Amino acid sequence: MAENKPLAELVAACRWIGARGWSPATGGNISQRRDAHSCFITASGLDKGDLGPDDFITVDIHTGETQSGRRPSAETGLHAFLYRRFPEVGCVLHTHSVSATVLSRAEQGSALRLSGYEMQKALAGQSDHQDEVAIAVFDNAQDIPALVQRIAQRDKITPLRYGFLMRGHGLTCWGRDVREARRHLEGLEFLFECEWRRRLLEAK
Repeated sequence: MAENKPLAELVAACRWIGARGWSPATGGNISQRRDAHSCFITASGLDKGDLGPDDFITVDIHTGETQSGRRPSAETGLHAFLYRRFPEVGCVLHTHSVSATVLSRAEQGSALRLSGYEMQKALAGQSDHQDEVAIAVFDNAQDIPALVQRIAQRDKITPLRYGFLMRGHGLTCWGRDVREARRHLEGLEFLFECEWRRRLLEAK
């Protein structure tokens, strides 16, 4: 298939995520921008650690229509919103790691605020560990259009950067391409793990 070649890097990212246990069972969803009007996204109900190029579906980011008739991931609307909102975004990764899931419930505010970690510099545009990185936190919902609306409303007030958390659900992050999205994911996961352990120590 002609579309398989551009997906090689994305398939490798999926297997990397699966090997790290960040999308257990069939959780999570992964996508890559195809062009200004569409993206490739994982089909629903698949193990992200065992995907191949044929397991991705082309979806119109404006209408949600697919070209194959197969069912895309349940959270396709979130990916489509991010591609519409940020024309520079080329890849979106949604994972269900333990640290992201736990912190998303432990954090009661509207954002998880991180500061003092050298690993913050893994995020594009961050050059000082003393700066604050705020990762938005949203209540989880099964009504994806309503959730997208809430996220869009927050974004108008406080523009999203790097990613966001959904309580009890996990992390959605992005980058200009697969490589940057992977770096953001790995950096954020490291920061979440550090913050989780820091809070546990301070609670003793």
